[in-house]
Order: sequence, then C-alpha cells, then structure tokens
Amino acid sequence: MFYNTDFLKNNEIYLKLYKTANANPEKNWVPAYYFKICLNTTDEEIGTCDLRIGHNKGLYYGGNIGYGVDEQYRGNHYAAKACKLLFQLARKHELQYLIITCNPDNYSSRKTCEYLGGILKEIIDLPKDNDMFLQGERQECIYEFIL
Repeated sequence: MFYNTDFLKNNEIYLKLYKTANANPEKNWVPAYYFKICLNTTDEEIGTCDLRIGHNKGLYYGGNIGYGVDEQYRGNHYAAKACKLLFQLARKHELQYLIITCNPDNYSSRKTCEYLGGILKEIIDLPKDNDMFLQGERQECIYEFIL
C-alpha cells in the first residue's frame, strides 16, 4: 500500500512523487517510492531520492534510501533535508529503522549520514554476487537510523 505523499515538504524543498514500484518477490525487491527533489520557490528539480519499504539482505547493502543532488545545488544539505522528509514517510509505514549506504570514498554522503545522526554500523565488503559488486563497487558504509 502506498500513501499520499503531499506532506513531504519543508520551508525549502518538497518531494514530488514521479513513480512507485510494487514489490517483486522473485527479484527480492520491496515496494519503493521515487521522487524529484524540488525547490519551493521555483519548482525547479534539483535532484532525486527514493525510499524502499522493508528490510532484506539486499537492502542491507543497498539501503532503504537513495539520493542524488545536482552538482550546482550541492552544499546546501538538500540530501539531508530530503532524507528527513523520507523518514516521516518511513514512520507511516511503521519502519523502526532505516539503512543508508554509501561508498567509503563518498565523503559527501558520509557527511550527510553523520549530519542526520546515522550510526556507522560497519564498512563491509560486498558479496561477489551483489549487483553493486557486479557494477564495480567493492565496499559500502552501512549507516543505521533509528526512527
């Protein structure tokens, strides 16, 4: 079940839903929401984020939340602000915690996770059969957020 997401906004940004995806048990995928991050003042799209609902082995490596902010808008904590909004939606789905992962060399994402109060659980070697490993990634930082 997907919720109305019109409440995902603050004084600077809002999240504009552009698609949802149902669970796909054969691929071990959970339901997900996909958003554009938009500025309140201009409606300009400045990045994307998504929320994956649930927990499984694949999400431990890939995380419940993904985000990206266009280069010219970086440095304004927009990724963190979007994550805070997604935390609200995760609570509606009665999730007790979320995982956000990033490459150990991605210092911006690590700072975002720390700024949000995430706990670095571990830096883990990806299994060789993991999709991210097959795309060239070798390790991930695993941050946990208690909701």
